[in-house]
Amino acid sequence: MLTSRIVSATVLICLALLAIYLGGWWFVAALAVLVILGQQEYFRMVYRKGHRPTAWLCLVFSLVLLVVQQAVPDLSTLVFVLSGTLICFSLLFEAEPPSIDDMATSLLGLFYAGLLPSYLVRLRALDQGVYFLLLTFACIWAADIGAFFFGKAFGKTRLSPRISPKKTVEGAIFGIGGSILVGLLGAMWMQWTAWPLTGVAFGLLIGVAGLLGDLTESLMKRDAGLKDSGELIPGHGGVMDRADSYIFTAPLAFYFISLVVLQQPLL
Repeated sequence: MLTSRIVSATVLICLALLAIYLGGWWFVAALAVLVILGQQEYFRMVYRKGHRPTAWLCLVFSLVLLVVQQAVPDLSTLVFVLSGTLICFSLLFEAEPPSIDDMATSLLGLFYAGLLPSYLVRLRALDQGVYFLLLTFACIWAADIGAFFFGKAFGKTRLSPRISPKKTVEGAIFGIGGSILVGLLGAMWMQWTAWPLTGVAFGLLIGVAGLLGDLTESLMKRDAGLKDSGELIPGHGGVMDRADSYIFTAPLAFYFISLVVLQQPLL
């Protein structure tokens, strides 16, 4: 199990590095594949709960958001609002009257598996975006490695028994500590302004957001009665099982770097 997990992680990291290096529409295309697979897993969980979301329309608008973030990022908020509005309106024409749950799960699919990961495109498009994205991913990887190995070695106190029984407070602390260390080293190497402070803050932000993103996906799986979101990745489960830490960190990393590091005004 551990061997397959390591092999899968190595392959995924290599593919991620290649996509980050290529950037541009190559990166958008790679992310689009993950969004398609991730949305399939998300709506699989939703269907298991008996809800009837407009999955196909959510997927279409999620892919549109990726294109917009690359081509005209300033319009992304407008496109998201219009997409959500059209999704709600589309439910009015279903054969059976939709429920609030149908509407909520549709909008969550657009937000969780569409808008949030689309910020990876925007982060990559920044000046020195390749380095910012690599640092963000490195913080997540450090947090995952620290939490996994140190949690196994020293973990005793359950972090959230009802949501994710295997996670421990000790593992979470080591994981966040690993993210902070990588953030600090990255900020020093890139010579951020006040790098000791901004590096620690960035690593802490990514470490905590990644952990909470992981717990959020665990909550959805537990509610749907699933151990894993899918079976695509040997030793890891589905795409969402691996992407959960990246989803919420994407917009946070973008806005932290834009506002704090680059000090760019928001339009």
